[in-house]
Amino acid sequence: MQQQNGGDIAMNLISKEFIHNIVPQLDLFNTLGGGHAQFQTRIDKREKGIIIRVAVPSVSPENFHVVLNNNILNVFCEYRHNPEDKLAAPLFAQTLDLPAILDLSRIDAVHEGHELQIRIPFKDQTAKPREIEIKQR
Repeated sequence: MQQQNGGDIAMNLISKEFIHNIVPQLDLFNTLGGGHAQFQTRIDKREKGIIIRVAVPSVSPENFHVVLNNNILNVFCEYRHNPEDKLAAPLFAQTLDLPAILDLSRIDAVHEGHELQIRIPFKDQTAKPREIEIKQR
């Protein structure tokens, strides 16, 4: 029988599944302890509009929030020990000033996989100008 050193035995006891499951929790504990969640934000331009992609490890969809105020988009997520808790730890916040070429009345957001996708179409550029009737009083 071949003898293994302590490091080999420890690695055999720790499965890849365990490591895969514990890493997001460590990131969350790091964040709650004053560190930062490792987030990624990317904006993809498509033919019909843009997609803002936000990936924050270990954050469930119900912890994300998307708030549109005029042309300012705020995307943030928070951690609550229980959903009814009043105290929340901020995990991520991003503020974007959206350009006038986007149709903000048709914005939507979807959480897919481990990523929040905020989809905003472009305004219809083929719309013809219209003259506004002037009323007299």
